[in-house]
Amino acid sequence: MTETSRLTTSPPQAMPLFARLIRIVWIGPAVAALMIYIFFAIFGGATGFTSMAGTAGWLNSAAELGIIALPIGLLMIAGEFDLSTGSVVGAAAIIVALGTGFYGLPIALTMFMALGLGVLVGCFNAFLVNKTRLPSFIVTLASNFILAGSALALSRLISGSSNVSIRDAGWAEPVFASKYMFFNVSILWWLLAAALAAWVLKRTPFGNWVFAVGGNQDAARRAGVPVDRVRLVLFIWTAISAAFVGIMSAVMYNQGNASQGQGYVFQTAIAAVIGGVLLQGGFGSVMGIVFGCMIYGIVSLGLFYTGWPTDWLATFIGGLLVVAVLTNNVIRQLALGRKKQG
Repeated sequence: MTETSRLTTSPPQAMPLFARLIRIVWIGPAVAALMIYIFFAIFGGATGFTSMAGTAGWLNSAAELGIIALPIGLLMIAGEFDLSTGSVVGAAAIIVALGTGFYGLPIALTMFMALGLGVLVGCFNAFLVNKTRLPSFIVTLASNFILAGSALALSRLISGSSNVSIRDAGWAEPVFASKYMFFNVSILWWLLAAALAAWVLKRTPFGNWVFAVGGNQDAARRAGVPVDRVRLVLFIWTAISAAFVGIMSAVMYNQGNASQGQGYVFQTAIAAVIGGVLLQGGFGSVMGIVFGCMIYGIVSLGLFYTGWPTDWLATFIGGLLVVAVLTNNVIRQLALGRKKQG
């Protein structure tokens, strides 16, 4: 039985309200998201933060981040990191742009090639981690540099520029770049990704394997959990998600840039940690990751609406990360302590 399931199995009728709430894995990120939203609503509401355009702004930002942060969070629950997603976003975008804008290929083919690149990167990362036992932090960071440099060099070699325009996105335009009022379709893709991740984590044996690998890898192996296969699936999932965001951004902005996406290298992991995923693995939830992405989006856009210097954004994010880590550890210890007392 996983740590998360142990926190939620006893009858809630026998516990006080606080004890029941503290056992909900995502309650901390949910409360934090509400408090941060209220904070920026007070200081930025008069300038449009709570307007439809303001709400769409931070939701759009959270959605693009969240599509990658969800599998990153699951990978972190399994005790691993993936820092190569930033370069996968840029490489996927430039593949679509070069294929359609330079070679005149059908956009469906270029999208298939971009997703194929994601599969290859995920397999490469998983192979090195599984076979060499090197830390995934180092392996994927190296992959990020290798792919980023290759994408930039090949783009300039082929087109003479790191920025390539898309001539005609065709049917992909409404699928990946449409919007309703101010809300991008990426929000729907984010919700679908969250539903899939939640189903996998809570309703399938693979979800139990993810928690088992992150909780105690050696014990998981002895129990028959296919640890290497779990890593392989998760690394492929993160890379495909990054490639998907690269495709979506290329269609949305009608261009691809080999250097774009580097911000996701650490933003996705930060969003997952803010959402309650422990750095040492074995603990976290999909809902927590969703709230973590919302918090990141709210802070990123909310600072603009307050009128304060945006130079303070990194300070806000760093402080928020420290508070999130400390709070998550406290909540987890309280929950485990109450479980033992029960």
